[in-house]
Amino acid sequence: METKRDHIFIVDDFADNREMYAYFLSEKGFDVTQVNDGPEALEKAERLKPDLIIMDLSLPGMDGWEAARLLKSGEKTRHIPIVILTAYDVAGAGPVGCEAILTKPCLPDHMIAEISRVLARHKELPGDKSIAVA
Repeated sequence: METKRDHIFIVDDFADNREMYAYFLSEKGFDVTQVNDGPEALEKAERLKPDLIIMDLSLPGMDGWEAARLLKSGEKTRHIPIVILTAYDVAGAGPVGCEAILTKPCLPDHMIAEISRVLARHKELPGDKSIAVA
């Protein structure tokens, strides 16, 4: 019997970053979809329903905070955990219902550990797993 692999979105406007993250996440057993910007993340998340989204903040057209806010307020996407990945110091910035913040550069093992922690916690929550958005 084949075990379902967790599906992760990598949302980053730099192709090199997306490809690097996708490579090591795939090597660790995740299915990965690469997403270029916020509007694409919204459309694909609603359609493909990933298990977790890694969201850069500096995105063209719509920044990562706005994309996260819209995902967390969407009926079909609010349950999806979001981990912010950014080079900016965002301590105390209030991550719009996001489950974690990782700072670039992020070592692969640290990213995997955080993804695993968030997914495990998310799977343990009973009932509606949505997080309120301010």
